[in-house]
Amino acid sequence: MPTFEVFQSTSDGRITQRETTKPDLTGDQVLVKISASGVCGTDLHYRTSGIVLGHEGVGTVIAIGPNCSQLQLGVRVGWGYIHDSCGHCQSCLAGREVYCPDVKMYGQDDHDQGSFAHQAVWREAFLFELPEALQDAEAAPLMCAGATIWNAIETYNIRGGQCVGVSGVGGLGHLAIQFAAKLGCEVVAFSSTESKREEALRLGAKHFFVTKGSAKLSVPRELDHLLVTTGALPDWNSMLPLLSAEATIYPLTVSFSNISIPAFPFIAKGLTLQGSVVSPRGAHKRMLKFAAFHGIKPVIETFPMTAEGIEEALHKLDEGKIRYRGVLVAE
Repeated sequence: MPTFEVFQSTSDGRITQRETTKPDLTGDQVLVKISASGVCGTDLHYRTSGIVLGHEGVGTVIAIGPNCSQLQLGVRVGWGYIHDSCGHCQSCLAGREVYCPDVKMYGQDDHDQGSFAHQAVWREAFLFELPEALQDAEAAPLMCAGATIWNAIETYNIRGGQCVGVSGVGGLGHLAIQFAAKLGCEVVAFSSTESKREEALRLGAKHFFVTKGSAKLSVPRELDHLLVTTGALPDWNSMLPLLSAEATIYPLTVSFSNISIPAFPFIAKGLTLQGSVVSPRGAHKRMLKFAAFHGIKPVIETFPMTAEGIEEALHKLDEGKIRYRGVLVAE
């Protein structure tokens, strides 16, 4: 039977290359030849899990199942964190399949498939056709990082004219600045280092503040929303005074630690702490169109799609040395 190669994690954190059998395509399954894959912080969580890694995939359709009706051979597509859902629960019917109780997602299902591979098989319903304006390597980080930022913006009604704080100018943060700025928001960027100032302003931030060593911060306008994109949570005693009454805080990076916020200033201002995940499919498609129309592109560092290239990318990501999203490119 036909096979293709995938890159699988091992219990000791190494990356191995192996062959997997290509199944006969059924239903709306699609075979994608992978050209690029983003490298996400979530991949670090699964580095010792023994699964095929990667969930920011981009490639070309090279075969389709008998029930496919939307995609054609040769079309460029991408996919993200969510692989499938039941299609009939309240969340699915509301277009919020990311909250489906039977949702299939990276790390929990389809362990033999991933974007760290030469090919992959996914349902047509969970693939996204790419706009022509987005190159493959540029589109890959949008499949998760972009979708995570966009979900908070669209779902919770962040609007042009509002003041949006972005805590952290990194893999998520540099995209958050661009999306919010192109939406017409006044963007305030916060970073622990002065070295990010020039780039944050170039990407669309109106103001920039260094948090490290600052006992008290002062902004020209109170924040209506705060997108937290840092690995470590900010100093709430410094940040909460910057928020307007009834502002919303979005902790967007995956963390397994507790969130501890001073109770009185949180209550006194009527603040909201809003959980948010990746975009559902409808919003994901709108995100790609918005990014293409406004020329929003991630700042990327590329690596070869090889076991050695993957290990190098994961090592640099773990050390916080990638600017700002790593992308594996097929040789």
